Amino acid sequence: MDFSSPQFWIALLQIVAIDIVLGGDNAVVIGLACRRLPPRERKLGILWGMAGAIGLRVVLIFFAVSLLAVPYLKIIGAVLLFWIGIKLLQPEPEEGGHQIEAGTTLFAAIKTIIIADAVMSLDNVIAIAGAAGDHLGLVIFGLLLSIPIILLGSQLVIKLMDRFPIVIVAGGALLGWIAGGMLVSDVAVHDQVMAALPLAKWLGPALGAIAVVAVGKALAARTEARRATGLQDLAEAKQSEQPPAAS
Repeated sequence: MDFSSPQFWIALLQIVAIDIVLGGDNAVVIGLACRRLPPRERKLGILWGMAGAIGLRVVLIFFAVSLLAVPYLKIIGAVLLFWIGIKLLQPEPEEGGHQIEAGTTLFAAIKTIIIADAVMSLDNVIAIAGAAGDHLGLVIFGLLLSIPIILLGSQLVIKLMDRFPIVIVAGGALLGWIAGGMLVSDVAVHDQVMAALPLAKWLGPALGAIAVVAVGKALAARTEARRATGLQDLAEAKQSEQPPAAS
C-alpha cells in the first residue's frame, strides 16, 4: 500500500475507528486506579501508568506484526477479534463496567494500570496490525494516535458511545470485517482460498462483519431477556414475602 492506493486510506480510516472504539477504556482504568492517591502522587501515577501502558503497546505491536506473518496465526488472531467484537456488543454487567482496584500507594496504582492495560491493549494491537497489513507506517500511526485518545479523548468517546449506540455496533462490525479479512489472507490458506473463490478478498470481510453483529446482537438480546426475567422473579418474590394487609 502507498499514499495513492485506496486500500491505504481505507486502512487508515479503519485504524482511526479502532483506536476510538477500543482505546477509550484505557484512561478510565488509569483514573480509577489512581483515584485514592494524594493529588501530587495521582499525577505521577497517571504519567507513569501512561508510560507503562504505551511501552506495553509498543512491545505488543512489534510481536503482533512479526507473528501475523507465521502460518495459521492470522486465523488465531481473527478468532480473537471475532470474540472481541461480539463482546463489545454485549450489555454492561449489572454491577458496573470496570472492576478496577484503586491503589493506595503510587506503586500499587501503577501496577494495576499496567496489568489492566496489558489485557486491554492486546485487542487494540491485534486489530491495528490486522488493518494495517504489512504497512509499518500505518502500525506506527495507530500507536501514536492511541496516545492522545488515552490522554484526552477517552471520556468523550465513552459518552459518545453511551449516547449513540450505533457507534458500538459499527465498531463491532469493523472488528468482524478485519477478522474476516485476516481469515482469508493467512499465508497458509490464502492461495487456495483465492483460487477457489476469487471474491473472497471482499466476501470474507463482509461475512465477518455480518457474523459479529448478528451473533453479538443475539447474545445481547438473550442476556437482556434473562435479566428482565430475573428482575421480574425478584419482584414477585418480594411481593409474596410481604405480610397480608390487615382487614
